[in-house]
Amino acid sequence: MIEDTLKDAEHRMQSAVVALDRELNTVRTGRARPSLIEGLKVDYYGTPTPLNQMAAINAPEPRLITIQPWDKTQLGTIEKAIQKSDLGLTPTNDGNLIRLVIPALTEERRKELVKVVHKKVEDGRVAVRNVRRDCLDELRKLQHDKKISDDEERRAQDRLQKITDKHVAEVDKHGHTKEQELLEV
Repeated sequence: MIEDTLKDAEHRMQSAVVALDRELNTVRTGRARPSLIEGLKVDYYGTPTPLNQMAAINAPEPRLITIQPWDKTQLGTIEKAIQKSDLGLTPTNDGNLIRLVIPALTEERRKELVKVVHKKVEDGRVAVRNVRRDCLDELRKLQHDKKISDDEERRAQDRLQKITDKHVAEVDKHGHTKEQELLEV
């Protein structure tokens, strides 16, 4: 019972770290990465569709992303979706593909993006702590229902805290790496 609860908590915490990693990949740094726009939703015949499901996305140069839609009639809608997004990028459409030139970040914009990263990292920490809280509630319920002893509950809480600390440190490490990437000139 305790093992199952702790394994579930660890799995959920790891999922929170992976989700944070995906979120951090959407934060724009000075270099071009396809992951920057892959999840961007485009209105594809009335259905919001991720861009990576309707186009080939490449980064042929350090400051350039190319988007080549499989359906050429969607060039305009992809272009509009990019303009509406909060990426601050201006698409160039040549009739076959869309080019996104990634401008160098100003110092002020870097600092704003670092704040965004800090917020996302804090949200990741909160997600990990929420998993810990849920697991603690479950352990207390098991102890209250006399399925485990007080000592077993305390040992399980100690193990849970170690698991939580490990995942919070991982969240912080991902945030620190992203921050260094942003501040790199």
